[in-house]
Amino acid sequence: MAALVAVALLVGGAWWIWWREPASAQAATQDTTQTVQASLTTMEKTVTGTGTLTPTVNEDVSFEVSGTVLTVDVAVGDTVTAGQTLATVDTLQLNADLLAANATLKEAQARLDDAEDADDGTDLAQAQIDAADAQVDVAQAAYDEADEAMSDATLVAPAAGLVTTVDLEVGDAVTGTGSSSGSGGAGGATGGTGATGSSTSDTSSAQFVIVGTDAWQVTTSVDETDVALIEVGDQVEMTSDDLTDTLYGTVGEIGLVSTSSSGVASYPVTVDVTLPDETLHDGVSVDTTIIYERRTDVLTVPSIAVTQADDGTSQVTQVADDGTTSIVAVETGETSGTLVEITSGLSEGDSVQVEVVTRQQGQNGQTGQNGQQSGDFQLPDGFQPPEGGFPGGGNFPGGGQGNG
Repeated sequence: MAALVAVALLVGGAWWIWWREPASAQAATQDTTQTVQASLTTMEKTVTGTGTLTPTVNEDVSFEVSGTVLTVDVAVGDTVTAGQTLATVDTLQLNADLLAANATLKEAQARLDDAEDADDGTDLAQAQIDAADAQVDVAQAAYDEADEAMSDATLVAPAAGLVTTVDLEVGDAVTGTGSSSGSGGAGGATGGTGATGSSTSDTSSAQFVIVGTDAWQVTTSVDETDVALIEVGDQVEMTSDDLTDTLYGTVGEIGLVSTSSSGVASYPVTVDVTLPDETLHDGVSVDTTIIYERRTDVLTVPSIAVTQADDGTSQVTQVADDGTTSIVAVETGETSGTLVEITSGLSEGDSVQVEVVTRQQGQNGQTGQNGQQSGDFQLPDGFQPPEGGFPGGGNFPGGGQGNG
């Protein structure tokens, strides 16, 4: 029985090799040639990255003076122009500070005039003049500050855009963000609260937020190995699944301070977006391609058309109009994708031969009845399968059949 099993396994193994070998040889390769022409193209060198669209104008605007809100002139969703009034506060204290600062300035000027009139040429007289002159300078600065505070009682838009936040109502008391309490401004001379008001702390959020809709930018990161390749003004192309068309822009700024991730330093690069036809939205993620070198009308052929001669020079197989071929030496330049630049040896329109390797799928032999594969292999004459059939069952060549 053991001998029969061994014979069966031996025969089965021989059959397996015979049966399977044609399948492994089914995939054959065939070399064919095609003719292509040397053509002019544009070659680019790029650095890629990712970034997020943000409006260039994103202004937080708040009062820098203290007072009670008299008017709120805009609402969320309004579009404003640069210099347009957003809100006003009362000027009662501000006007008092300005009047006091003006009086102080007049007094200082009068003391300077008296000191100059009393000048007798002594060092003491000159010292009094210098002191009075310094007091005039201090009073003038306080007056200028009080006058500016009066202007700040009217809050205006610093840039054109869309109002996205209004956190003020008429009657609210604002403490201002421009100064802290103390003796600043005209209040120092009169015991007031300062030209721009008393503020115990800055406001936690802006009273108005203005976002521009006609200027956008993208900030991306460039590795330290690539940042030296780019410069301000380089063209940038940006794509996103959320955008209909490709966005274009230019490098506006290259940061000087790097950040490191996994031991690789990178630098922030700001891209100024060219205003597109479609409406943009804040927060859209884009893929960026910075083009730091672009050459047009570059003569190229497929890289596989160029082979190496025995002496290491480059060559192509040129195809003449009558179909004859000849080996031509060429000089190559840069490679872009599957194309290589030809700097000499060919002209636009010249035909070169390209070898293409293709795979051909072979065909199995015809299968006979009972699983018999057509061919010369047969079981030995007089061979009988063991009682109960071959181990594992299945059909075998030559009509033998195992029982599973």
